[in-house]
This record gives sequence, structure tokens and C-alpha cells, in this order.
Amino acid sequence: MIQPVTPEVPMHIRRITAAIAAAAIPLTMTAAPAVAAPDNGGKANQPSAAAESAALPEHQLTGYWQNFVNDAEPLRVSDIPDNYDLVALAFAQSDAASPGAVKFSVDSRLSDALGGYSDAQLKADIAEKQSQGTDFVMSIGGAKGSVDLSTEQRVTNFVDSMTTIIENYDLDGLDIDLEHSFDTAGMTSAARQLRNHFGSDFILTMAPQTLYVQPGGSYMQLIDNLSDIITTVHTQYYNSGSMLGCDQQVYSQGSVDFITAQACILLDKLSADQIALGLPAAPSAAGSGYVQPSVVTDALDCLASTTDCGQFVPGQPHPSISGVMTWSINWDVSNGTTFSTTVGNHLETLP
Repeated sequence: MIQPVTPEVPMHIRRITAAIAAAAIPLTMTAAPAVAAPDNGGKANQPSAAAESAALPEHQLTGYWQNFVNDAEPLRVSDIPDNYDLVALAFAQSDAASPGAVKFSVDSRLSDALGGYSDAQLKADIAEKQSQGTDFVMSIGGAKGSVDLSTEQRVTNFVDSMTTIIENYDLDGLDIDLEHSFDTAGMTSAARQLRNHFGSDFILTMAPQTLYVQPGGSYMQLIDNLSDIITTVHTQYYNSGSMLGCDQQVYSQGSVDFITAQACILLDKLSADQIALGLPAAPSAAGSGYVQPSVVTDALDCLASTTDCGQFVPGQPHPSISGVMTWSINWDVSNGTTFSTTVGNHLETLP
């Protein structure tokens, strides 16, 4: 994800109320036969955290809301397009006063750009969007952010601070967008403690870069450790360069093949309903890897039904493929909401 150049440094009341009311150019190669997706040990037939999260639709569109100012359109949460099912607030920042802890509030520059935007207004906007069916998670990391969870005390500080943030803003979960080194054991412990505290409705998402979900990549052990409680992993298929697909062929970013052959790698570890595709919402949203929304919808169709594929064709369809993530909602709005309109409408046509 792209952060600002100069960033400033009880689950859930609405559900209780509802219950009461209800009671980051393809490589030239010779044509290859269809490649079978790896055997995932029956994971696709087992209930996943995503399937248990009834608050989210079967196929969802996720976007990041920028709590900072750059060249993208500054937005109040109330102005997020209705196409988005899940919103990640970007980002909670490390709290220097308490190692491992994080903090979050409306960025002062964003407030100025919007003519005044307070924490109270943000909370009210989140509550209103939630009443319309949108879920919210707090994201940690980004291009410049980091969280050090290398000791038990740091993990405790993180869990305590994130619990306070989630309860304060009445959020639905956590997004892990750590793009630098992190302590796998510490992050595993922290995520499980948060899930245990908030219960099975807790949404847990991750946004690894492509390199980190290659075999042996830094996110692979974390995904293994948390696979039973992960809602969605939406890998960033941009700012990448060439990578190996699950068929051990090299693919360059910016194509249907790159997206589908990369997504196939995670099918060995997760159910299809835990795997989403992360793409930029506009050409300016990433340094490289932007594709037209039609390429994203073709990749969805290829994975869901083995149609509209490039050279790489999955060995079997995965109709429960989770959906799409985009960086960012602000860039999408800046580009006339072309991404969310096209992709959001297409998600509704999937099996």
C-alpha cells in the first residue's frame, strides 16, 4: 500500500441492537496445457472463517480508506461508494510511548482537507455505513508502517491497544498489511488473542505482497498458523515484477495469467472463499501493475469457472473465490469509481 509521505504520527453494539430488533504485460511463452490447481487436502470442502462470517456477502469487494492526504480524493467515510462490502481503515500507527502498541485517530491534515472531520464524526459515519451492511477493519502496516511484536510484553501492548481501538470505533476486525519484516510468532499470538476476545464474528484479513506468498515467503507460516481463523487473504498483485505461478512458470504483472497463477499458490493452504485478488483502483494508485477492471473480472471468471483465462487455466473451477480488494477507495473515487462499479457489479454475477 502507499502511505503518506509525512503521516501524522464492545464488539459490537450494532449487532446487539440488530439482534434485539430481530427478536501493487504477460511474458511471452509457448502455449501450455491446462494446469491443475494443487491438491489442498480437502480444504475447499471444510468450513472456513470466511464462511462463518455471515456479515460479509459470499463475494465481497474490499477497499482501503486513506486516513491521510495525498493526490487521491480525500474522503469522509460517509462518502464511500455503496459498492464496498468491507472497508479497511488505513492505518493504525505505532505508539512510541508503548512498544508494540498502536494508536489511531483522524489525521489532522485529512481533517483540514475536509473542512473539519472529527473522531466523533468518523465514528458516526462508520455506524451509519455498518447499518447499511458495510463492515470495517483496522489495518496495520502499509508501505512505511511496522509493528514490533518480538516480545510477550509487546504482544500484550498491541492486543490491548488494538482492542481499545476496535471497541472505541466499534469495528469488525483486523487487517494485517505488514510489508516489512515482522515477528511471526508474535503476530500469530496477537491475532489469536483478538479473535478469542471478540469471538467468531471477528474478521481477520491480510494483504501480503506477492513475494511474501511465494513458497517460503514470510507470510506463508503466518497463514499456516492462522488458516482456521483467516477471513480473507487479498494479495497485492501490483508493485511486484515477475513471479512464479503455481505451475512453476514465470509470469509478469499486469495480466490475467499473473493474477490467476499467483492466486493458485494459496489454494494449497486456504479455501477458495479465503482468497481474494488485490489490484490498484487507478493507474496512479500504484507504482506498477495497474490493469483495467475488465482484466480483474476476467481473472475472477477464470478462477471461478475456468472461463476468460489466459495461458494459465486452473485444473478445476473455484466458484467460492472470495472477491477483490483495491488500493484504494480514495483512488477509485478519484478515477470516477470505474473500478468499484465494474468489479462490484461483476462480483454479483459470480456463482
